[in-house]
Amino acid sequence: MKKLAFLCLLFFTLVSFAEELIGKVIKVSDGDTITVLDSNNQKHKIRLKGIDAPESQQTYGDISTQSLSELVYDKEVFVNWDKKDKYYRILGKVIVDGRDANYEQLKKGLAWYYKQYEKDLSDEDKKRYSEAEEWARNYTEGLWADSNSIPPWEFRRKRKN
Repeated sequence: MKKLAFLCLLFFTLVSFAEELIGKVIKVSDGDTITVLDSNNQKHKIRLKGIDAPESQQTYGDISTQSLSELVYDKEVFVNWDKKDKYYRILGKVIVDGRDANYEQLKKGLAWYYKQYEKDLSDEDKKRYSEAEEWARNYTEGLWADSNSIPPWEFRRKRKN
């Protein structure tokens, strides 16, 4: 475990991010939002950057939440971030056991690549996330098996009206 932690830290030292957070996931709110407890017992709400998962009221919302929970809950994660959203959540790339959780959600077809905010991603992540969504679409993984899937940003807009 220490070797893995060292390798992850080394990797992220080479990647330019403004901030790093290491902690244990104590809550999974939905398919793209978690709460991390750091070594100072401070809680941080994290929004997975570059993806948008179905809302809990949507088809695949619960499945997406369960998938993220199985991946990160009660585990130590590394969060690389450089800003917060309007709700003061950290927008970050979440790494668990050497895996990019944001990417995993896309590859499983349990989130959309959030192109509206791709400017916040590295060029490498733009490419990887786009390819992961395309792969899930092509193989009709997860929400892509439902031809009537509504992206969460459209679902939220309709709910407001």
